[in-house]
Amino acid sequence: MRALPVGDDALLVEVTSGEEAQALHADLLRRRAEGTLSVREIVPAARTVLLDGLTDRSRLAAELTAAEAPAAPPRAREVVEIPVRYDGPDLADVAAHWGVTEREAARIHADTEFSVAFCGFAPGFGYLTGLPRRYDVPRRATPRTAVPAGSVALAGPYTGVYPRSSPGGWQLIGTTDTVLWDHARVPAALLSPGTRVRFVPGSGS
Repeated sequence: MRALPVGDDALLVEVTSGEEAQALHADLLRRRAEGTLSVREIVPAARTVLLDGLTDRSRLAAELTAAEAPAAPPRAREVVEIPVRYDGPDLADVAAHWGVTEREAARIHADTEFSVAFCGFAPGFGYLTGLPRRYDVPRRATPRTAVPAGSVALAGPYTGVYPRSSPGGWQLIGTTDTVLWDHARVPAALLSPGTRVRFVPGSGS
């Protein structure tokens, strides 16, 4: 691990894989809950974890740099199920990239249990991992100017659901009516790092 100072009281910890980032994030959350780590925010990303509002940044940086990566966290018990219609405009292209039929591509995706690695891009947007590396897909050569809310999409190793309409270059394979971000809900985000997710085929799939 490498720890880099950011601003006055933040630390960016770099690791070598998404799995290590998830494990480190879970370990830091545990330490904060136990009261052994004083930090305002802990924000995971693909291969980094940002700690903001530290009271003793230098000590923690030295500790993390000298330590081995923590063990993988225990899996969450509950699974969030997201109904999906596999009717996306890029499903045929994804199926061709995988060398399967559209129906088989939908089955492969629906049979996978995903985990939220980290969140970002837009409120409520989770980067979900779970598909084997052979199913990585490239982003679209030309991004769309507007992707409809509820679009289920793939890019690289990740699956995501657009919580609102926005530009985007991910491959759209389906749609869902599930609300990913709701200010009236506590918490507002349906998905958070570590959440287990399954996509359940619905009408038209």
